[in-house]
Amino acid sequence: MPEKIRLYTCAVVAATLAFVFSAITEAIGQNAGVIAPYKGSVVKGVDATTLDGKVMCGYQGWFGSPGDGSPESSWRHWTKHKGSFSDDNAKVDLWPDVSELTSAERFSTGFKLPDGSPAEVFSAYVRPTVLRHFKWMEDYGIDGVFVQRFASSIRTARNLDFCDTVLANCREGANLHGRAYAVMYDLSGLPAGHIEEVMNDWRALRKKMLITEDPAYLHHHGKPLVAVWGIGFNDDRKYTLEECRRLIEFFKNDAEAGGCTVMVGVPAHWRELGHDAINDSKLLEVIKLADVISPWTVGRYTNLDEANEYAEKLLKPDLDWCRQKGIDYLPVVFPGFSWYNMYGKAYNLIPRHRGQFLWSQFLGAKQAGASMVYVAMFDEVDEGTAIFKCANNVPVGESSKFITYDGLPSDYYLKMVGAGAKLIRGEPIKEAMSRIPSLSSQSNSAALLNIP
Repeated sequence: MPEKIRLYTCAVVAATLAFVFSAITEAIGQNAGVIAPYKGSVVKGVDATTLDGKVMCGYQGWFGSPGDGSPESSWRHWTKHKGSFSDDNAKVDLWPDVSELTSAERFSTGFKLPDGSPAEVFSAYVRPTVLRHFKWMEDYGIDGVFVQRFASSIRTARNLDFCDTVLANCREGANLHGRAYAVMYDLSGLPAGHIEEVMNDWRALRKKMLITEDPAYLHHHGKPLVAVWGIGFNDDRKYTLEECRRLIEFFKNDAEAGGCTVMVGVPAHWRELGHDAINDSKLLEVIKLADVISPWTVGRYTNLDEANEYAEKLLKPDLDWCRQKGIDYLPVVFPGFSWYNMYGKAYNLIPRHRGQFLWSQFLGAKQAGASMVYVAMFDEVDEGTAIFKCANNVPVGESSKFITYDGLPSDYYLKMVGAGAKLIRGEPIKEAMSRIPSLSSQSNSAALLNIP
């Protein structure tokens, strides 16, 4: 090889290696900072030593935007495909209210509002935005969140960086605003034979982040609480029940990373082994290993009558079964549902009925004897289940269509969930209900439950 060609080839290889090393360093370097132990301020608020009496929300935290500082710096979960966030490519059905966010927290999209101004969204990678979300939880009396950690998203450096940064943001928000938080591993999309990756991730969080020693980290029965979502669904998941068993036993018994209270997210019909659950008796054996059971009910009923029927025919028997086995029960409630932009399903598939649908589920849970509730979700605008501040002034599109809060204040559902927390704990709720128009006329709600 001539000397000039050899030198040129070496230079190209060196430049390529430098670029790859730089990319890896960028991803891993940023990640290294956020998984260190928390050293910030701590504000004492909700009792993080127990799940009893808590109303917790799910926190997806998966929304990212170009220019948000993340290694990928692209639209995450706002769009169906790569490319611009504009008509034909929107994935979300609700539009967040970003009016309280600073200019540095808002990211312009390809959409326009009716007055022609740019429609903006947020990124959960941006620390002040997540801290603001926890401030809302404090303001409206919401106890905290289960931070969703998708097993399929911790397998690459860039995705891991995003997940770790969001978790660190949530940790700080919980500590600064006296809320509680816990990790929820969502196994959706995990291939078979990869359950060890979840175990290794938890080992890293406990060793490097000292996450379970954090003052705001939720404990239950004297142990740190960790949740595993996605056990026993009949939607052709690749990981097995045996792998789920191994994971639960790891969280409970591992010499270094175990000693946890384990919550499992299961199908709504888990006890019957039908409908959305796999028909395998081994499922019940795996579920019995858990300390808390939380059946997923989003989309399992679509109106007030069906919600009431679910509470009577499934929720109450579920709760009785759990009491007999000495297992806690965390029912799931949700405000409504829509999958129009993501999948082209019917627009506003499960209407909110101005909060009546959500409130009926809180009442059903209380009447059944539930002592804790999981709200799906705090920030889930993809499926139209979000309860945080969302806009009524939404973008205009030809193909895309967004649901609203029906002209109700953007904090309407935050107020309702706060009232629901009081309801579940048996605290006075008349004043809280008076601030929620759709509930103030329901004078029988408190009387029905003999609650002041």
